[in-house]
Amino acid sequence: MPDTSHRKLILGSTSVYRRELLGRLNVPFSVESPHVDETPLPGEQPAALAQRLALAKALAVATRFPDCVVIGSDQVADLDGQALGKPGTHERAVAQLRQMRGKTVVFQTAVAVVCLETGFSEQSLAPVKVLFRSLDDSEIENYLQLEQPYDCAGSAKSEGLGITLLDAIDSDDPTALVGLPLIRTSRMLRAAGVPLLGSKRTPA
Repeated sequence: MPDTSHRKLILGSTSVYRRELLGRLNVPFSVESPHVDETPLPGEQPAALAQRLALAKALAVATRFPDCVVIGSDQVADLDGQALGKPGTHERAVAQLRQMRGKTVVFQTAVAVVCLETGFSEQSLAPVKVLFRSLDDSEIENYLQLEQPYDCAGSAKSEGLGITLLDAIDSDDPTALVGLPLIRTSRMLRAAGVPLLGSKRTPA
């Protein structure tokens, strides 16, 4: 594996949530918008959609910066095979939360790491099972008025008041629900040669 410890790291996302999460790794990085069409393909399942978009976002930025290591990520709420994305509006958020109340929803969070110059490309999926409480309409309305999570998949902002909507969370990568699975991301960055904790990969 070529030494990429000197290469710049780019987060291919304008999400403030992913930016804050990646900042926890204490490595310098810049942010670029991937400009990717997020429309699902006909019959595309939520997990496949999340993985396709994560890689597409990484590649879209990597084509502009081929000598950099690029992270792409995407999250889709999976309700019995139905993809629930970012609601965008209050009305759609109400509809989403009414659909999800009392049910288990799988938040399919995918991450991809790419460096075109070295030929490195890996991706991973971190599904998070979330059990929603049997919410009444007043709880839904109060939550949305206070949190306004219209840019969050499934309208569930778990790092804020969204945690009060839930009965249980099942995940092996705790930050995946917020939008970027840091355990998987760290593993892939190390494989790509990005130094974490002051380490440096020795070129093969």
